[in-house]
Amino acid sequence: MAAVRALPAFAAALLLAAAGQASKYSREANEGLAAAGDKRREAGEFRVVRLNQVWEKAQRLHLSAVKLAELHSDLKIQEKDELSWKKLKAEGLDEDGEKEAKLRRNLNVIMTKYGMNGKKDSQLVDTNYIKDGTESDILDDPRLEKLWSKAKTSGKFSDEELDKLWREFKHHKEKIHEYNILLETVSRTEDIHKNVINPSEENLVKEEILHNKHRELKEKLRSINQGFERLRKVSHQGYDATSEFEEPRVIDLWDMAKSANFTEKELESFREELKHFEAKIEKHHHYQKQLEISHQKLKHVEGTGDKDHLNRNKEKYAMLQEKTKELGYKVKKHLQDLSSRISQGLQHNEL
Repeated sequence: MAAVRALPAFAAALLLAAAGQASKYSREANEGLAAAGDKRREAGEFRVVRLNQVWEKAQRLHLSAVKLAELHSDLKIQEKDELSWKKLKAEGLDEDGEKEAKLRRNLNVIMTKYGMNGKKDSQLVDTNYIKDGTESDILDDPRLEKLWSKAKTSGKFSDEELDKLWREFKHHKEKIHEYNILLETVSRTEDIHKNVINPSEENLVKEEILHNKHRELKEKLRSINQGFERLRKVSHQGYDATSEFEEPRVIDLWDMAKSANFTEKELESFREELKHFEAKIEKHHHYQKQLEISHQKLKHVEGTGDKDHLNRNKEKYAMLQEKTKELGYKVKKHLQDLSSRISQGLQHNEL
């Protein structure tokens, strides 16, 4: 009987020990994330010199914690693409220089997005609509400003829904930015091509590149038009409770996927993958919010002079910063893969 009575106490001790171990492992994992970030910073954040230069410049711009984490994810994708291109170039597989030109274009998009392209007021503001009243000033499109103003005063949206709609407006502006940069590149290439007197094999290759760029422009313009129609509809009618997806990037992908050359089975499979992708984005949004809260708390604690409290907050902030960067990279890489598959499906439509 004594042995039986001892069992609950023994089980409780085991549970306490297990909880202690779990807490220890969780703490060690968080410390490991923060330490990995410190080690990487000492060695240089990126393996490409010019990306390190961009990152260092961004540190001096006083971007918000969330915006810096987002930039880090964008630069990580750029790094992956540049390292892949270097391998291709070494194998002689980018003779026409098109992939290199696309890399420069992508970096230009990033620089513009974060206000580092030398143009005043080019940065997309990192805010939700509640934080300040100047949001319409940075949409750069009277049609968008008019739609946003109507949506904001319509009474059809809760604060949470307005925040979600504002993300859709910002996403739409980013798409227009990217389209304009590509359009400018195509226009310059066409001007050079028109001035060539003698056609040659090299010029035929360049003509094919131009054709590909025109197709990319067409895809982007289609996405912009579809996106605007969606914004117009939602702004006037409010959100549809039966809507399949909520995240702007996922809605874009789904609209394009339905226009691509997918079989019914492939489309259904893509739909399921988009659900997983949207869950990944929501998780990333959660960490972005936690990072913002942690940053505000850290600034408050810095003024108290409590060193122990400050160190704990710094550790938590560093962990959240690394986790947000890591998730941001995974989201952007997944988006890149999904977009590539849709682009191939759309190309098949044109054949």
